[in-house]
Amino acid sequence: MRTITLVVVSMALILTKHAVVKGWWISQEKEDHQYPTETDNKVKEKVEEAIDFVKDAFGGAIDMGRAYLDMREANVKNADKYFHARGNYDAAKRGPGGALAAKVLSDFRELYQSSLSGEGPEDTAKDQEANEWGRNGGDPNKYRPKGLPDKYR
Repeated sequence: MRTITLVVVSMALILTKHAVVKGWWISQEKEDHQYPTETDNKVKEKVEEAIDFVKDAFGGAIDMGRAYLDMREANVKNADKYFHARGNYDAAKRGPGGALAAKVLSDFRELYQSSLSGEGPEDTAKDQEANEWGRNGGDPNKYRPKGLPDKYR
């Protein structure tokens, strides 16, 4: 069900951007079909930026989910910091929307995990360090443990 929702939302964003790029939202309001004004172009640019931000955020959330699923699948001791850094790195590469999604999801996960896992504040601090490292463009391999298969790069 989540996949279907994500596909529908993604399609809506793509179609909306297509309509904005084509200028449909402008030309339908003008009876004489004049060329777009400078204000129209600025509004169009801001709408495109907002759409790109949302698309990057969705993509960043997918990157974070992929890193989590890979971590669960790999099941390698001491690999969690690597997957924290990798998920944040991949999400942040998408742009500001991806970086925001990575921060929100990382903070939520740490809040949730710290209250349930009993790992303690030290583990949470180390996880957050890896999250920030990846989100700021640091190489996730800094946290890569020996024995982790190459398929998880």
